[in-house]
Amino acid sequence: LETKLLFSTTCHPQIDGQTEVVNRSISTMLRAVLKGNHKSWDEYLPHIEFAYNRVVHKTTKISPFEIVYGFNPLTPLDLIPLPDSSHYFHKEGVSRADFVKKLHEKVKIHIQQQNERTALERSKGKKYLIFEEVDWVWLHLI
Repeated sequence: LETKLLFSTTCHPQIDGQTEVVNRSISTMLRAVLKGNHKSWDEYLPHIEFAYNRVVHKTTKISPFEIVYGFNPLTPLDLIPLPDSSHYFHKEGVSRADFVKKLHEKVKIHIQQQNERTALERSKGKKYLIFEEVDWVWLHLI
């Protein structure tokens, strides 16, 4: 990796683009959590930092925590066992979902067929010319 050290003052993080992006992301997250109660931002900062470091980032395709430690940390929600949801599904709902999937496949086929028909209609009457190297052509240059 080619890295270089850039010195910047605390009042001007714009010099370091990566720091600027992190600061902007954290301030956006803080605004969403605080909702106008700006006095208690320091209480939320550790939670915001944890959330930021646990989220998969667009550039690296993995979270910063996983880059450093090799795994993503568990949250309390990850530790709660999922209930057996098989009895929550209604058989009619499952069959309805299957029906919609089949319907989508039919629609996809119909769209493909219509695109082929439209392409054929548009190409009717068109003359395709193939020029040789010795042919003279008229060019209109702007």
